[in-house]
This record gives sequence, structure tokens and C-alpha cells, in this order.
Amino acid sequence: MKLVQFYQPGQGTGVGVVQGDTILDLSENNPDIETVNDLIQIAGTVRMSISELVDRMMNDQDEAVTEYAYDILDTVPDIAVPHLTLPIFAPEVWGFGVTYKRSAQIRDEDAQNTIYDQVYTSPRPEAFFKATPSRCSGPNAPIGVRSDSTLTATEPELAYVLGEEGEIIGYTLCNDVSAWDLEKENPLYLNQSKIYFGCCSFGPTLVTADSIDDPYNLDISCQIIRGETTIFEGQTNTSQLARTFEELNEYLYRDNPIPPGTLVSTGTGIMVPNELSLMDGDIVVISCPEIGTLSNPVMQL
Repeated sequence: MKLVQFYQPGQGTGVGVVQGDTILDLSENNPDIETVNDLIQIAGTVRMSISELVDRMMNDQDEAVTEYAYDILDTVPDIAVPHLTLPIFAPEVWGFGVTYKRSAQIRDEDAQNTIYDQVYTSPRPEAFFKATPSRCSGPNAPIGVRSDSTLTATEPELAYVLGEEGEIIGYTLCNDVSAWDLEKENPLYLNQSKIYFGCCSFGPTLVTADSIDDPYNLDISCQIIRGETTIFEGQTNTSQLARTFEELNEYLYRDNPIPPGTLVSTGTGIMVPNELSLMDGDIVVISCPEIGTLSNPVMQL
């Protein structure tokens, strides 16, 4: 099951169920469901999966459900028009790094030291706090390049959402935008490299965990478009992950209270060359057949 959140002028946020090229408005006849976060809370209370809860709600509806064409909602956010928003309002976003063998090798060569290689072989993964809702961008909303960065890169990643009891309830795509030059200058600048306005985008859908046959076998692709030209294309598959999600969660939850709805980004296997750092006006497009396509313009802060 694919879920989205969308904004409708005069009505606010709603939850939609994606069926092919159509979005069915789940909120219209269920006023208690304004966000996917509401679904998580109710599903946890009644001890049901989100898919089971949504199926029951859809089957219990006596009135007709409003339908939207997906393409119409997949547009630049504007308060005057209906549009997709973040698929969930994650109270926290956490990230993990050096989880793909390729990224570990390239980062180590780039940094000219061994800290990335050490993390790759260490039992403890690299974990970092990434964002809060105000720092996140949904589909078609701008991602940012820090005003003090000259080498900011896109990091296309698979991300998962955590439920009431730490279980994985769904998957989405994430762009862990990072100011690499700050991190290269000094590893202690990692927080400034990772956390700022527009540093994270995710979406476009939240695919429930029971709809993904194998999260360790998903194709992810990335394009950077500058003007009319695609200046970069890259692909990876999550089968190249060197750590399991259970392993990541085990470290994430150590002495660390994690609220339900938290988004966890699992690291990137697509490394963009330094000479193709993001510039104002670029378009970054990240795709996964099972999840959809996340597109964001780049804005110089």
C-alpha cells in the first residue's frame, strides 16, 4: 500500500491512498485522519498494521471517495493549489553513513585518511541526527546549499519509518543533502555539514512494509539536471548494503528515546563526483520503482 499526504487549499492536510495513477482521499470521510502520523497512532492503539487499518477504513466508507490524479498533485508546492507534501511529518530524522562498500571506499580516498574505512569495518555504525520537520522538503520543494559551502552533494538513500514499538512500518526515498567540504575540512564539522534549512527531502510516497517483498533488493537511481542537460546519472541496489536495518536500529535505540514516526535514512550507494556539486537551479531526481520519483529543485541559501 502506498500512502501520501497532500495539501488542499481551504482544507489543509489530508492522507491519500495511491492506486495506480489515482489518489483516493482517505481523510474526507475520516475527520480524525489528517496525517499519516494519525494513522500510526491509531494503528498502534488498536494493534493493527497501517495497511489493515486503512483497508478497514476504506471498506467501512458508505460515501463516495474523492479521487485526484497523481500527476495533478505532483506539482510545485503553493498554498493556492493542491499538492503533495512530505509523506509523513517525521518528528526526527536520523541518518547512517558508510553503509555501502562503494561509498566507504570513495569517501576514504576523498578524505585521504582512514576514518571512513574504520567505520565500515567497525561493529558500531556511523549515526547522526539529520533533521526536524522545519528542515525537511517534500516532493518538488527546494533543497538547500549552505551559504558557506562550495561543495554540497546529493546523497540518494532508502529510508524507513519507525512505529510505536520500534518496528519498521514503511519505506520512502530520502535525499541526505550534505556539505561535503565542511566535513572534509574537519570531521567535527559533521553537524554543520548535515543539518541546516533544506538539508533533507523525502517522499514522494510511504510504502507500507508489508508491500515491499525485499527491502534489500531495491533499485535506486539518481539524476542531476542542470538547465536542459542531465549532468549526472547513477544507480545502486540496496543489496549492496553492508548492514541490516535491525543492526542500525539496535544502535539507534541505545539509551536514546526515538518517537514513533521517526525517519531513518540508511546511507547512500551513489556517489556524485566532486566536480558536480549542486548549484542553484539544479533539479535532483531520485527514483525507485516500488516507491516512486522524488524531484527537488536546488536553492542557494
